[in-house]
Amino acid sequence: GIMKITILCENTVGKLIGSGEHGFSAFIEMEEGNYLFDTGSGPSIVANSLVFNKDLRSVKKIFLSHGHYDHSGGLPEVLKLRSKVDVHIHPHVFLDRIAAHKENGEEKKRFVGIPYKRGYLEALGANFTSNHTFLEVERGIYLTGEVPRKTSFEKPDHRLFAEVDGKTSQDIFLDDQSLILDTEKGLILILGCAHSGMINIIHHVIHKTGKDKFHAILGGTHLDFLTPEQLEESIKALKKMEIEKIGVSHCTGMRAAFRLHQEFGDRFFYGSVGCVLKL
Repeated sequence: GIMKITILCENTVGKLIGSGEHGFSAFIEMEEGNYLFDTGSGPSIVANSLVFNKDLRSVKKIFLSHGHYDHSGGLPEVLKLRSKVDVHIHPHVFLDRIAAHKENGEEKKRFVGIPYKRGYLEALGANFTSNHTFLEVERGIYLTGEVPRKTSFEKPDHRLFAEVDGKTSQDIFLDDQSLILDTEKGLILILGCAHSGMINIIHHVIHKTGKDKFHAILGGTHLDFLTPEQLEESIKALKKMEIEKIGVSHCTGMRAAFRLHQEFGDRFFYGSVGCVLKL
């Protein structure tokens, strides 16, 4: 069957049409129906869905990769069009989340969690179902669940914090989930931000599916936040794997994207708004 993945929200615009924003969303068309992975930060999802002729009212299920505003902010707009729909989350998606950054030498903090209360989203039609562990959502469609952190060179982002029971500590993103599509050409892995480490995620997917051939890996890789040494370790690990196409987006960063392009050549593409992966 024909399968198509279209990037609806992303930081850059690759085609002559569509709008960019800080965030990520992928529209997935399969024989079984249409699915939405993440919703961007809000401003562009509906406009871009119209530009690329993707009907958000047709979405069977929505998956949220983690509880950051730039992946969940567009959810109300989608729900207003779609109304009642299953939204798959990890229970930590609604944690209070903070990002710290230095501006002119002084530390600034801002809230970066889901900008809407659970009750409001439910009133708009979200039926939240949560999972901790690897889950077969439908035949050939899987969510990774929590990803074990095993690689020594993938570290949590030290600028991100979460508040749990009134205590603020480094955010370890147990809710970081990726989506797996099992196709006849191999696995397709869609990453949100890969907060649990891109290589950790890939190893977890291989372990859980028993398959190690990837037709494509796409989405945010969070490689932008690694030291140059860590980035090279990640690339070395990626090169050992069987990956036909690698399409990066969002939090990958130009430096890492350029390196991946150097290493993977024609197998590499940049996953901008409007970018399509066809099977």
